[in-house]
Amino acid sequence: MIQINLISNTKTTPINVKIGSRVIDLLPEEDKTKYCVCKIGHSIKELRYQFSSKDAGKNVCFLGLENIQGGKAYESTLRYVIAMAFFNLYPDVNIQFSYNISRSIFCKLLNNDLHMSSFINNIMEEVKRIIKNNYPIERVTVTIEEAKEIYAKYNHLDKLEMLTYRPDNTVHLYKCDNYYDYMHGYMLPSTGCIKNYKIKPYSPGLIIQYPRYELDASIPEFIDEGTYAKTIMHARKWSESIHARTICEINNKIINNQNDFIQLCEAKHYHMLTELGQTISDQKETIRLITIAGPSSSGKTTFCNRLRIELLSRGLQPVMISMDDYYLTREEIMKIQNVSREEVDLEHVNCLDIELFNQNIYDLINGNEVTLPKFNFKTGKREQGRTLKVGPNSPIIIEGIHALNDKLTSSIPKYQNFKIYIAPQMQINIDDHTPVSTTDIRLIRRIVRDMKYRNSSPQETISMWQSVREGEFKWIYPFQEGANYVYNSELTYELAVMANVALPALKQITPEEPEYLVANRLIKLLKYFTPITDHSVIPSNSLLREFIGGSCFKV
Repeated sequence: MIQINLISNTKTTPINVKIGSRVIDLLPEEDKTKYCVCKIGHSIKELRYQFSSKDAGKNVCFLGLENIQGGKAYESTLRYVIAMAFFNLYPDVNIQFSYNISRSIFCKLLNNDLHMSSFINNIMEEVKRIIKNNYPIERVTVTIEEAKEIYAKYNHLDKLEMLTYRPDNTVHLYKCDNYYDYMHGYMLPSTGCIKNYKIKPYSPGLIIQYPRYELDASIPEFIDEGTYAKTIMHARKWSESIHARTICEINNKIINNQNDFIQLCEAKHYHMLTELGQTISDQKETIRLITIAGPSSSGKTTFCNRLRIELLSRGLQPVMISMDDYYLTREEIMKIQNVSREEVDLEHVNCLDIELFNQNIYDLINGNEVTLPKFNFKTGKREQGRTLKVGPNSPIIIEGIHALNDKLTSSIPKYQNFKIYIAPQMQINIDDHTPVSTTDIRLIRRIVRDMKYRNSSPQETISMWQSVREGEFKWIYPFQEGANYVYNSELTYELAVMANVALPALKQITPEEPEYLVANRLIKLLKYFTPITDHSVIPSNSLLREFIGGSCFKV
């Protein structure tokens, strides 16, 4: 027997448990499908985890859908159940999951010409049956050779290939009613724990919605974001066309011809910039303002500089204005928001002098000379900046978190404002059943950048990431559909570069630190990539240079 401390709400109860007993056995029967995972000490464990002597004296608490770890386990299990349903009914059909619009998952058929409508009802009914039967989901450990046999039997050829890059001699799998699969994430104890989900046809596949931890375990309303969806579709087609839709395919590219692969990915950025430059140049008589926004670590700084060069090459004379120079003082913001100094929301749109910004842009576009403000971040006050006058051949480029918000440009006709949304929309998978999160890609970028330029540890970057994400949902994502152009800033080779830089630092984070759980998730992703260690082959104007260093632009 060992003693553990069971945490429930604010109550801590010391209890004795048998070594080898399961965590889930601590729950009453009616609660066994209520929780997703648990936290023992500093580690996340599945509910079927068996206590050992090393757990003595540790705190144990149950985590539900309102917790990020619980939410991720729920999503992994839902993917597992859907993959199981497909195998049960259509074993010869291969499917691929990817993250999609409106915080959903897209399920695509890879090798079958059947129309989705002909069997969608069958799949939905099979999913319901699997959930109703509440099959236990058991974690099993097998040898590499056994895993090869299992993956071949279930037609998981993509997972079979991934074994090539696994350094261990054993493989973890999950068994459920004689179905085997692995989703690279924690799993719920049984299929009956899936209580809330939605499946709907969405050409050319299925949309799957699930409760979101950041929305108090509710399923968001599905909004068909046409602009964003089109970008994701192009990204998916791109990865398929160059045969780099999984980590295995990316590794093969790096091993066979690393330089060609890097230049191939960079060429995509050149093509998009050329397309943008042509579009703006064709409308130079009407486009007077170019506003650019995107979530953290999208590469906005490098993109703005490259767009400026592209427009210069077409005879235009763009000027760049920083939205940061229009910040109000902390005291002014406190008064507007009616909060204390500690409670100030520095990402709120009312932190900017909207009236002055509108007036300055209006005057510049109408040919007037304007003295711009310059915000001094050391003193926290605005000072007098440069005096500027722009001609009809000089579009104004503005980048900032609120750049796409019409409040900032209400004095400018919409046809004069060309809006650009930038974000890395990488559509790659660890394997067909496990998509890579674009949010994790941005977090890895930011970790690398903060270490390089801000002397910030990965722990500091990870600790503030949730706050950054909350600001993005408030002030960036609601305006992306209004963009005239979406610039996909992903570089398909980039995680192979980031792995070489980020992994050593992430591995220094100990299990006792609160950032360990996120760091461990990123380590599990990055370890699969064949690292690119020679950075000399990466162009100096590459967007990736904004994060790893060596950019020809001021970053």
